[in-house]
Amino acid sequence: ITSREDTPEEKRSALLETLQQAKLEGLLDSDALSMIEGVFQVSELAVKDILLPRAQIDWVDIGDPITKIIPEVISAAHSRFPVFENNRDNVVGILLAKDLLRHSIENDFDIREWLRPAVFIPESKRLSVLLKDFRSNRNHLAIVVDEYGGVAGIVTIEDVLEQIVGDIEDEHDIDDEADNIVLVSEGKYRVRGMTELEQINEVFATDFSDEDIDTIAGLVIHQIGRVPKRGEVIQLQGLKCEIQRADPRQIHILIIQKTPLLEP
Repeated sequence: ITSREDTPEEKRSALLETLQQAKLEGLLDSDALSMIEGVFQVSELAVKDILLPRAQIDWVDIGDPITKIIPEVISAAHSRFPVFENNRDNVVGILLAKDLLRHSIENDFDIREWLRPAVFIPESKRLSVLLKDFRSNRNHLAIVVDEYGGVAGIVTIEDVLEQIVGDIEDEHDIDDEADNIVLVSEGKYRVRGMTELEQINEVFATDFSDEDIDTIAGLVIHQIGRVPKRGEVIQLQGLKCEIQRADPRQIHILIIQKTPLLEP
C-alpha cells in the first residue's frame, strides 16, 4: 500500500514487492514476473545502456566491390547492415541482406539503389520511447550517435525486447544445452554464460574454483563487481572473455579465447 506522499521509486518498489508476493502465492509464474520486471527496467534504461558498440558492428563499405561484400554479409549472418561511405561516421543507409542476395546477380546492380534510410538516435534516448518508435515506424535498427555526432553504436528492436523477455536466441546462437561451448574459429569459442566452471576448466585447461561460484557468468560478475555490458572484454586467468550477449541482469553469451599470460 502506498500513499500520495510516496515517491515514484517507492511506489514502484512497493508494486514489485506485491508482484513478488503474488509469485510466492502461485498467482504468477517466474517467467511472467521476470517480464513485468523487464517492463519496469525498460522505462529506466537508455540506449547507451544496451547498444552494440561501434567497434563490434559488422559494417559494409559502399566502396567495396560486390564480390567482397557478399561473403562478408553471409559470414556475419545478420539481416541488416549499416553502410558507410569514406568513414564510419558517414552512414549512408541500411542494407538488407535479402535485397543484396536477391538482386546482386543483376548485371546493373547498384547497392545505393537498395539502401534503406538510416534512423539516427541519441545515446540518451529512453528504451521505452525507442520501442514505441520502432513499432510505429516499422524500423528494426537504429544508428546511435554521441554528443559530437559520431557513431557510438547500433541498437535493434531485438535488443530492446530482450530487456523484457530475456535473451532471444536465433538460428545462429547456441541452440542445444549440450553445446554450451562451441568452436567458432581457431582458438575462439562461443560460450553460454550458464556454462559450469568445471566444463570451462576442461576445455580451456584453467583451474577456476567452483566452490563458491558455479558458472562462467558468475565468475565474470564476481571479478568486476557488476554485470558487464555487451562488447566489454574481461581477462580471466589467460582467457580473453568478450561479452556478446547480456542484459542488465545477466550474461547470456561470451566469446572466449586463450591469450598468452604476461610475465610478472
